[in-house]
Amino acid sequence: MKKNIIHLFFIFFISCTLFAVSMVSPCRAEENLNYRLKWLFNASVTGDILAEDQNLFAEEGLNITVKAGGPERDAIRELEMGYAAFGVASADQVIRARAKGAPVVVIAQLFQINPLQWISKNSKPAINTVEDLRGRTVGITYGGNDETIMKTLLSRAGVKENELTLASVRYDYTPFYMDKIEVWPVYKNAQGIIIGEKLRKEGEDIQFFNPVNHGVQFVANSVVTSEKMMKEHPEIVARFKKALLKGWHMAMNPANQDLALTILQRYNKNTPKALQEKQLASTRELVWPDRSKEIGHIDVKAWQQTEQIMLEQGLIKSGVNIKTALIIP
Repeated sequence: MKKNIIHLFFIFFISCTLFAVSMVSPCRAEENLNYRLKWLFNASVTGDILAEDQNLFAEEGLNITVKAGGPERDAIRELEMGYAAFGVASADQVIRARAKGAPVVVIAQLFQINPLQWISKNSKPAINTVEDLRGRTVGITYGGNDETIMKTLLSRAGVKENELTLASVRYDYTPFYMDKIEVWPVYKNAQGIIIGEKLRKEGEDIQFFNPVNHGVQFVANSVVTSEKMMKEHPEIVARFKKALLKGWHMAMNPANQDLALTILQRYNKNTPKALQEKQLASTRELVWPDRSKEIGHIDVKAWQQTEQIMLEQGLIKSGVNIKTALIIP
């Protein structure tokens, strides 16, 4: 009899425990979340790592782990596999994914100006218009966004590809330094700073050719999540976005430069602090060029132009109505 009572009490205890657990908000288990970046830890992700380092996610009741990106990482794929709840992807990745039926949505646009631009030496003839590229040797990464952007620039300006030389480039900048390739694709706030510093030490100055100045907007890195996450846990998405953008505001505020650089040094010890300072300043110009708009502002027209460019270049077979994937408050 005593054993039966103990047995019944044990069953009752377990039942009560399971009931209590079941009454906990279903969001609890999902508050330990991964945020997959597109790039490695550098100045381009300062706001992301600052949000984690300064416990801004924790202040919103979230346990977010910011994970570095890289060539072998695909944030959208990780969203689909359930390895990450949030990620960073460029517009072309989002549009390609939507074209294949992937339920990915955009909650913030980190870069208002695409850092992918072209660098050239001031000792060479100036490139003020697309037409000035005629007769020049221009570097592109075949299969990369720079190929898409450059071919769009040429097409819209009426410049035929046989009127200049398009040369395949990789990570070795020697052909640029030796003037074999005059115009070289770079991320302005990363390689652009490194190359510029090297040339200035040799008495040579540089200039950048920005596609935006010639009517071509191709959206770069943005924050994404899944339609399921957006639908089932909108409050988590809202808290994540609030904390993340607070981190970016802190990182882009010149008054917080010392803090931002200290955190950058902690996450990326191999880049000299003086170089990181210049990269941070350049990143600020790309992320927050218009102080009348909030960081993270989604430029719908730029997204629509990006989709149109991909259609024109045959990168997608049909339109995806990308506006429907943009979550705008």
